[in-house]
Amino acid sequence: MADNGEQKLIAVARHIANTLGHTDNMTDDILKIFSNFDGRLREKLTEKLSDEDPRDCATLEHTLKSLDRQISRYVSSDQPIWSDSADASSFLDSVDQLISSIRDWTQLADDKNIAACLYRAEDLLQQSMFRLEDEFRSLVERGAESFDLTRGESTHLDFSDEDDSGEEDGDDNEIPVAHPITDYNIIIDALPAGTIGDLQEIAKRMVAAGYGKECSHAYSTCRREFLEESLSRLGLQKLSIDEVQKLQWTQLEDEIEKWIKAINVALRILFPSERRLCDRVFLGFSSASDLSFMEVCRGSTIQLLNFADAVAIGSRAPERLFKVLDVYETMRDLLPEFELIFSDQYCMSLRNEAITIWKRLGEVIRGIFMELENLIRRDPAKAAVPGGGLHPITRYVMNYLRAACRSRQTLEQIFGESIAPPGSNVDYRKGDDRALSSSLAVQMEWIMELLESNLEAKSKIYRDSALCSVFMMNNGRYIVQKVKDGELGALLGDDWIKKHNAKIRQYHVNYQRSSWSKVLGVLKAENNSTSPNGASNGLIEKLKLFYSYFEVICKTQSSWVIFDEQSRDELRISVLGTLSPAYRNFIGRLQNAPDFGKYADRHIKYGVDDIEARINELFQGSGSSRR
Repeated sequence: MADNGEQKLIAVARHIANTLGHTDNMTDDILKIFSNFDGRLREKLTEKLSDEDPRDCATLEHTLKSLDRQISRYVSSDQPIWSDSADASSFLDSVDQLISSIRDWTQLADDKNIAACLYRAEDLLQQSMFRLEDEFRSLVERGAESFDLTRGESTHLDFSDEDDSGEEDGDDNEIPVAHPITDYNIIIDALPAGTIGDLQEIAKRMVAAGYGKECSHAYSTCRREFLEESLSRLGLQKLSIDEVQKLQWTQLEDEIEKWIKAINVALRILFPSERRLCDRVFLGFSSASDLSFMEVCRGSTIQLLNFADAVAIGSRAPERLFKVLDVYETMRDLLPEFELIFSDQYCMSLRNEAITIWKRLGEVIRGIFMELENLIRRDPAKAAVPGGGLHPITRYVMNYLRAACRSRQTLEQIFGESIAPPGSNVDYRKGDDRALSSSLAVQMEWIMELLESNLEAKSKIYRDSALCSVFMMNNGRYIVQKVKDGELGALLGDDWIKKHNAKIRQYHVNYQRSSWSKVLGVLKAENNSTSPNGASNGLIEKLKLFYSYFEVICKTQSSWVIFDEQSRDELRISVLGTLSPAYRNFIGRLQNAPDFGKYADRHIKYGVDDIEARINELFQGSGSSRR
């Protein structure tokens, strides 16, 4: 305890002396004066004064001169230091000594002579770091070339460009890139293990010397080019958001296909491989590794995300739905990779941007359905479809919804997310069933309702109420069939289908009432007290009237359309089921009339079979084709 107190007292005395003394001699004089105050300190201060000889600075000078000779020989060399392992080891040893000397002597930097030496040492260290940075960059580039020649084939990498196969190989600095692949369960070892070991040693020195950022920058510059070239080889163009939005839709469709392949390869192969390589090169220096990885991947990641963002902020025309769904699903499926790979402090913004764009794509898809609603509302009731056939809007909307429902689970997520309560812990990326309410079904029912309202308005164009019913029957039948045959039916449910089948039956009844009620009314028997001759004459007049009505109907309705064969047969059978018996009974009454029956055949134009044949010729219009 006493010794510790003495040490502190001596240190204070030395500090006062150094502070007051303007020269080394003055400092020594002040220390001698302090020693005279207490004889017990004379011996200690004398020892300290003897330790404080000028050889300390001389020692540092000698060390620096030696290190300067060794380091300058390598720094000024035109040959790569790492071309010879002995030179590399010697250079690193010298750098280690220099870093150690600076660290040890920095605590004595208050001494002006030592401070001057340290200034020279820092300058030498900076030269060493610059050379190490060059060697580091060279190793990354040469390591990739060595890897290309020896290991590319075994790791499924293709560093050749098929388009340039006929040209001379004059580019000695070609950057190796990954061949487009579909197997994502691989990791690319883009540098040989020996090169990685050398890079580790350099990185260790540069980080220890405070040049970690420079080392990261040198690393990222080389590896960033690798990623950019890899994406280019995958067919992805470097397009700005404005350039993407100016593309024709067919061009954009092609670019989306390329983007999907590129982002899958990037997130599942290239980026994980770069993460692994960074961690190995900067082993033990997580911050430098994270920074390097961010600098390597940031440009490529922004390029990929900007493309998705351009799709998200583009047109919301209904025909774009399916490609936007592809982009949305790709982003959703890759979010776990985004969260795993970009989890550190430097990459957090990239991960957050990916999530934001993914959510924006969901908003776009909901907006596209709103545009579909507007399209249905705005579709004008101009010209009637010939023969009461299938309207183009019905075919378009039903085929559209049917195709959309192939992505039912995705749409459930999107529309379920739009009504989720704030703060909900539902994970839509996993298709959490807690979020999958009837929101999509409600959306589909609403679109169906709009379509039916639009068709009802169009049916009013027909002046013939029977043809109006045929039009609604045709379109209603098509709607129900499209619903029953796919995911749309599972979404809307059996009750919806039953309800609309009932509507179709009602259209059927309306048609028969409008077309055949008057005809059947002519054939009805009447109870009256007229004379037999009067009754017979009345039957003949009714028969003539029946033929007049019947022929007009047959002539008119033979050009009408019922596209569904089953519906057509059912309607014919239904008409014959009421018309044939009534006509048969009427002819029987006419033939049995007193004093007239033997002349009845003169007035009978059609037999029952003829009537049935004419009915079977109805609804043969040319517009019955459908898809």
